[in-house]
Amino acid sequence: MSRSADFIAELEYLTTEEGGRVTPVHSGYRPQLKFAFAEMQTSGRQIFVGRDLVYPGEKVLAEITIIAVPFFAGKLYSGLQFEFREGARIIGSGIITDILNKDLER
Repeated sequence: MSRSADFIAELEYLTTEEGGRVTPVHSGYRPQLKFAFAEMQTSGRQIFVGRDLVYPGEKVLAEITIIAVPFFAGKLYSGLQFEFREGARIIGSGIITDILNKDLER
């Protein structure tokens, strides 16, 4: 059984021409998340709200669950932007709209 989502974010996937993915992703996708304030990245499961598939260039609202909750405790807030990546390649960006796990809230 998986635990509850940590925050809600609006995600924007880069187009293929911008260096993003070539193929769409399914809800449950787990790219690495990178916040500007830390070198550390964390895996972040994206559960899309109201849909199962997102294509390059599209925006979607998603519930995000991260692995490194203790590291990011007290550091996240609504309006905080982040990148999501596959390895070193940035495939999109997001902005937190709502913190669900209050341990993470700044």
